[in-house]
Amino acid sequence: MGFTVTSQMDQGHVPVAGCLVTVVASLFLPARRRAPLAVLVCVLAANLATGWFSSVGLHYGAATIIALYTAVRHSRAVVGATAVVGCVAVLHLFHPGRPAPPLIELAPNAVSALFVAGAAVAVGRWQHKAEAQRRRLAERAVSDERRRIARELHDVVAHHLTTMQLLAGGARANLDRSPEAAREALVALEGSGRSALHEMRHLLDVLRAGDEGGEEGREGATTAPQPGIGDLDRLVEDSRRAGLPTTLTTEGDLRSLPPGVALTVFRIVQEALTNARKHAGHGAHVDVELTRTVHEVRVTVTDDGPRPGHFVARGTGHGLVGMRERVVLHGGTLRVGPVSGGFAVRACLPLPADRQESYT
Repeated sequence: MGFTVTSQMDQGHVPVAGCLVTVVASLFLPARRRAPLAVLVCVLAANLATGWFSSVGLHYGAATIIALYTAVRHSRAVVGATAVVGCVAVLHLFHPGRPAPPLIELAPNAVSALFVAGAAVAVGRWQHKAEAQRRRLAERAVSDERRRIARELHDVVAHHLTTMQLLAGGARANLDRSPEAAREALVALEGSGRSALHEMRHLLDVLRAGDEGGEEGREGATTAPQPGIGDLDRLVEDSRRAGLPTTLTTEGDLRSLPPGVALTVFRIVQEALTNARKHAGHGAHVDVELTRTVHEVRVTVTDDGPRPGHFVARGTGHGLVGMRERVVLHGGTLRVGPVSGGFAVRACLPLPADRQESYT
């Protein structure tokens, strides 16, 4: 449009060939991020070609501005400076078939190029800072979640060890009077010890992942029993009272899940319901499905999206980071994303081999 208006004012007509070349210059732009310098050269060449079809002075059209911005934004400082100088030189000095314009006309072109380059540098620095801040927040969320997991697993292991101590004492007391009772206590002791070792391995994995704990890690520690499958009904009821119609469907024997896996299932459902309240809002329907098979337990939490006119809050995504940390700790997989106008969280947690055998 700038070429059309300018040529109409200067020549009284619009050169068709000049318009076509100007349009062609913009066709290179979709490839600007893959080859920013090559695109800039092509756009400048197309701008120069308009001089063969029109006596209109060269200027910074939209295609030139975008190509120069991209070249400065995605190149090293030296390359970006060269692009600015080359752009000013081409648009100021190379006018096919005409004498070079006076030096006073150099100032507008130079200022325009520097303005575009300055905008590219400023936006680039802002994006780098924003990305660095996002990484720091994500790393902090992962660290906080690992500390929380470590505290919870510590409580689970402590519970197993206490149970083992009581069972050992009971077996010793009944060894002479009731060998059968002592044998049952020893069998239970063996199972509790196996579970304690399994949870201890998870705890060590968390600690080896870089969480040093320390005084900060002990802050907020609690001696309350850790939640599990039996607390899901309460969680779903709380969600309903908060204005989020929620249904819970279970399949298989979930009561015999290892404590660490049961705790992870609870936390996944808890975080998924929290996200549904934030993003889907009041009135959205949520389905929670839990399926226990021989080899794994699957968790699916799906909502049908916000009601019309409801404001959707934007979150940091740190809840999903913590959820992923818990799933990876057990060697499972997590998939999250939009589905049918709503959002779905799908997790799959493998079961220890000994739990598979007992389930069969």
